[in-house]
Amino acid sequence: MVDSVPFETIVYEKDGPVARIVLNVPEKANIQTAQQVWDMDEALKLADQDDEVKVLILKANGAGFCAGHAIVGPDEMPEVYPTTGPTPEATWKHHHYGLFLWPPLRLWEFPKATIAQVHGYCVGGGTVYGLLTDLTVASDDAYFQMPLPQGFGLPGAQTMIEPWVLMNFKRAAEYLFLAPTIDAEQARQWGMVNRVVPRAELETAVEEIARTIAQMPLTTIMATKAGLKRAWEMMGMRVHLQQSTDLVAFCTQAADVRAFMASMSGLRPRQKAAVRADEVVGPEQGAADA
Repeated sequence: MVDSVPFETIVYEKDGPVARIVLNVPEKANIQTAQQVWDMDEALKLADQDDEVKVLILKANGAGFCAGHAIVGPDEMPEVYPTTGPTPEATWKHHHYGLFLWPPLRLWEFPKATIAQVHGYCVGGGTVYGLLTDLTVASDDAYFQMPLPQGFGLPGAQTMIEPWVLMNFKRAAEYLFLAPTIDAEQARQWGMVNRVVPRAELETAVEEIARTIAQMPLTTIMATKAGLKRAWEMMGMRVHLQQSTDLVAFCTQAADVRAFMASMSGLRPRQKAAVRADEVVGPEQGAADA
């Protein structure tokens, strides 16, 4: 018997020791709005407070996993992101920190085992969901990209997880500066995901991993998770993620960044990054590299 709790943008499921958070706005590519972040936070609380739950799966309905932050115009901001304004300092506190720093840290610090089940697109802020979990299993049609530096003028998502996910200075620099699209197999080779499986086998593969972990005592799972997490935190990960949020907040007020954002002509960051690549290397070579 699967217990299901519907939220506005997600579905929370509990199936014995396994809980699932299912991103559920496929018609909008499961984009990260304020409501989605709030719903995720509430679902994490449910899974945390339920002592029967040992493993949390994060997955999505639709053609892909998550297309990242919602990119909207000024008229839509009050509805999509009521956390912005009326002053830069209020946005820094309620939007950058309240929406896109503390909630990702709560996912990172979730005390039980977490698995991201990624298919299709996982780009921009969506990679925070897809890569910040303990394990990531991707289907062979999955791809990853951080288009914000090239395509939106920001140094990345508020939480710059890339140095910690990749643990490789050169690869993190390439991923952020050049905005390549990383397919599932390359993501596995780079250490971004644990396994790549055919799309038709993704659900089964993730559920088998979750059930295997769930055979362990909850205390053992939580102690293992704490040991892993604290190793990264002792190297400075948590402080760095807070500092990277400050850099994003700073960039949003910079004159050259604001001019860059104004030049986007309605393009999404991924589209803008592709246009800029084409301007340098030509459309045929750019398409081949992507």
